[in-house]
Amino acid sequence: MRQSKLFAKTRKEAPKDEVARNAELLIRAGFINKEMAGVYSYLPLGLRVLKNIENIIRAEMNSVGGVEMLMSAFHPKENWVKTGRWESMDDLYKVADSSGREVALGATHEEIITPLARFFISSYKDLPTAPYQFQTKFRMELRSKSGILRGREFIMKDMYSFHRDQDDLNKFYEQTKEAYVRIFKAVGLGDVTYVTFASGGTFSKYSHEFQTLTSAGEDIIYVDKKKKLAVNKEVYNDEVLKDLGLKKEDLVEEKAIEVGNIFNLGTRFSEAFDLTYKNEKGEGNPVVMGCYGIGLGRLLGTVVEALADEKGIVWPENIAPFKIHLIPLGEKGGTVEKEALALYEKLSSAGIETLFDDRDARAGEKFADADLIGIPYRVVVSDKTHGTGKIEVKKRTEAIATLLSYDELLARLLDSHA
Repeated sequence: MRQSKLFAKTRKEAPKDEVARNAELLIRAGFINKEMAGVYSYLPLGLRVLKNIENIIRAEMNSVGGVEMLMSAFHPKENWVKTGRWESMDDLYKVADSSGREVALGATHEEIITPLARFFISSYKDLPTAPYQFQTKFRMELRSKSGILRGREFIMKDMYSFHRDQDDLNKFYEQTKEAYVRIFKAVGLGDVTYVTFASGGTFSKYSHEFQTLTSAGEDIIYVDKKKKLAVNKEVYNDEVLKDLGLKKEDLVEEKAIEVGNIFNLGTRFSEAFDLTYKNEKGEGNPVVMGCYGIGLGRLLGTVVEALADEKGIVWPENIAPFKIHLIPLGEKGGTVEKEALALYEKLSSAGIETLFDDRDARAGEKFADADLIGIPYRVVVSDKTHGTGKIEVKKRTEAIATLLSYDELLARLLDSHA
C-alpha cells in the first residue's frame, strides 16, 4: 500500500484528554481515532492489526473444535430478566424504542446462545459443541481512562461450550487453556503472560485469567516465574497457595493487564433456560457450560503497552499491519524513487505486505514516522544504495542497519518465520 493513500496520517500530538499510553501511540501513529471516552474507530492500519489478531484466535478456536457464528447485538429484555441479570448487571446498556419496548445491548452472550442452543441440543449425541463469535460488545464503563484497554464499545471473541457432564467440560477447558497460551505466544506476549488463578465465583473453585505483566496494568497478581503461574490478589491467601502448591517466597507482586479469561459456568444458564439433553437411557439432564473470552482491542492495546519503546510502537511480526516499511530517500520522481517503486512491486508480487512511503517528506520525518508506526522491517533505498544491488535493512527492534541484496532480504524474512 502507498502511504499517501492510507487515509489516516500520523499526528504530532494525541488528544489532550487521552492519558493512556496505548491510545496516545495508536492515535498518533494513525491506527485508531477517539470518538468519545471509551469509544474508538479502527483506521486502516489498526484494522489490519485487529484482523491479524482475529485470524490467530480463529485458528486456535477451530483447532479445539470451535464453530464460528455471529449473534445479534440487540438482546430481548426477557432473556436477561430470566437470568436475573437485567437488574444485577450494573454496566448493562438498556435501550427503549419509541413503542417503549426495552432491549439490552449485548455485554456478553449467554442470554442469547443458551436459548438458541435449545433448538439444536436434545441428545447426548449433540454434545459437546462450542460455538464462538467475534462480536461488538457494549458495557457502561464509567472508568474509561485506559484507552482501548477498557472501552464502552469493544470487540470480543466469546466462545461457549456445552457438555454432558463436568468431566467432559474439564477436558475441553484444559484444551482451550492450552490454545490460549498459544494465542498469547503468537501475538508476542508469551514471555510476559501468565495463567492466573482467580475466584470461580458461584460456578467453580477457580476460574483462569491470562495476565500480561506491564506497569500499565490495573490488576495486582502474584507470580511464580519458574512455574509460569500466578494468583490474582483477590484469591491470594495461604489456603489457595497450599491448594495450588505455590510458596509465598517464590511469588513476586506484579501489575498486569487481563488479556483473556475462561470460566466454568456449570448449569446456571442451562437451568434458567431449561436447556437439557437426554442420555443413553433417555433420562433428562441439564447441560453443563463453559465460556471463554478474549477482547481483541484490549489485546492489541496490551501489545502496545508491553512492547513499545521511547520511539513508538513495536509490532511483533505475526500481527504487524505490514511486514516492511519501504522508504525512498531521493528526489520526487527521480531515479531513487523509481528504484524503490520497482522494489515495492517486486515485494508485492512475492506476497510480502509492504507499506511504501511515497510521500514528499524529509528523511527525518519519514524515519520518525516509521519508528512510531512500528512495522518490523524498515527498508531504505537512497543515493547511497542506488546502483549497488543492495538495500538498507533495519529491524524495528535493532539499532544498526545492514546492507542486503533482495535475495538476502527474502532469506532473512523467511528465517524470521522459521
